[in-house]
Amino acid sequence: MIIKIRKTNPDTKIPQYALKNDAGMDLFSDKKVILKPGQRKSIPTGVAIKIEDGFAGLIWDKSGLAHKSGLKTLGGVIDSNYTGEWFVGIINLSQEKICIKKGQKIAQVLFQEIEHPQVEIVTELKETNRGYQAFGSTGK
Repeated sequence: MIIKIRKTNPDTKIPQYALKNDAGMDLFSDKKVILKPGQRKSIPTGVAIKIEDGFAGLIWDKSGLAHKSGLKTLGGVIDSNYTGEWFVGIINLSQEKICIKKGQKIAQVLFQEIEHPQVEIVTELKETNRGYQAFGSTGK
């Protein structure tokens, strides 16, 4: 797969893999952002990326930021037909004010092939060992 990246300004840091076999490509903040406890913001990355048809970009947390700082991404699926600048929704779940620097890693994107299943409407679903049991049904 080839992705095409357009920078929104010359000093934007482009997404990259930190290590050879990483699953996620790091995304970087394109500006300084301060997040108060409980605050959420959409942080610009300074890049627009064209993903090949049949694929999507899935935005995930950087585990170090999530565990150590309490910064949590608010999810994101980037479709192949979106060619605008990418933003990363982030919330500060910590009790401290957090300063994100321009050029700092803020999230990672995983590229995944997408399938479009056919839908079949049925009146019953095959019985399973779990059945209709919902949350907590397999233990605490």
